[in-house]
Amino acid sequence: SSYSVRVRTFDGTSTFEKVFTISINDVNEAPTDITLSAAAIDENVAANSTVGALSSTDVDTSAFTYSLVAGAGDTDNASFSISGSDLKITASPNFETKSSYSVRVRTFDGTSTFEKAFTISINDVNEAPTDITLSAAAIDENVAANSTVGALSTTDIDTSAFTYSLVAGAGDTDNASFSISGSDLKITASPDFETKASYSVRVRTFDGTSTFEK
Repeated sequence: SSYSVRVRTFDGTSTFEKVFTISINDVNEAPTDITLSAAAIDENVAANSTVGALSSTDVDTSAFTYSLVAGAGDTDNASFSISGSDLKITASPNFETKSSYSVRVRTFDGTSTFEKAFTISINDVNEAPTDITLSAAAIDENVAANSTVGALSTTDIDTSAFTYSLVAGAGDTDNASFSISGSDLKITASPDFETKASYSVRVRTFDGTSTFEK
């Protein structure tokens, strides 16, 4: 920030010397980069959750102000806000609806600015099944033992492989009279309408992480 030099003057006969200090004035230099501490967030987090913290690269020591600005990469600016240096997503994200967002951010050091576009990725989080359906819920009396009543299927916004089982709980009265093979619900003995006209079973679907019962 400063230099020291010694200068001599010579008039042809005599000299004089003096030391000078040359000071360098500090001139503000513009920021050169913006970083985001995290550029991905899980789906289904609460509205106004923080994606990550913004920081600036600047050779000067400055206090920075951040804002969302128009320009290349600003496609999803309306879905975000900035609080201090935190980039926040305004609504709870859903991977199945939108898996990534693009925003353009400006940093301002009090004099100069720098802008940068960021891609925010949404992490796909497994969500529990929400329903089970049975393709047919009636079967003729006197069919052979182990006949298929119907095929089970699951409602789940994730694409998953499902495992089905008969489980204890409300409605499990006749579980012992049925079995499940893959996704097929089977009646273990030939039914007789005159003896028993309806059965109640409780089925669980499992997507590898979460379950639903019906």
